[in-house]
Amino acid sequence: MLYIDNEMIAATDSELSFLICRFQTVAYLQQIWWFEVDGEVEFPFPPGTYSLYFRLQLGRASKRFGRRVCNTERVHGWDLKPVRFQLWTSDGQSATSQFFLTEPGRWNLYRAGEFVVDNAHVSTKIKFSMTQIDCTHTKGGLCLDSVLILPSQFRERLKHF
Repeated sequence: MLYIDNEMIAATDSELSFLICRFQTVAYLQQIWWFEVDGEVEFPFPPGTYSLYFRLQLGRASKRFGRRVCNTERVHGWDLKPVRFQLWTSDGQSATSQFFLTEPGRWNLYRAGEFVVDNAHVSTKIKFSMTQIDCTHTKGGLCLDSVLILPSQFRERLKHF
């Protein structure tokens, strides 16, 4: 079960690095024609406005001599058509955004959109997706680390698009 408390919502700039930490293992996509990631979470969020982000990197992350490195030689196709990010809530809210993925070698946050929670006593179901459906060219070299849901008040503290 996902748990959010007031300490997490009142995080400072130094604590934000904890909220967007990397996992030891992330999903890496070598090459495909059609790309789609879907997910959902249900949680009784405290009232407020929230933003949903996908954390992505073009290139394969690894360690060499104890240092983090990123191999970008297999990155291709993400600059030809935009990737669509979407979210839907159980109370009928939705948001869509589109971005070209163009910055290999670094982790970036791509904002799908915002949603508002009015009642903390009712669980809100969030469905989200990331798609790039264009079979005219292959795409490859993408790492997907995580999906983040943060209070929108932190938006200015994050490097976002």
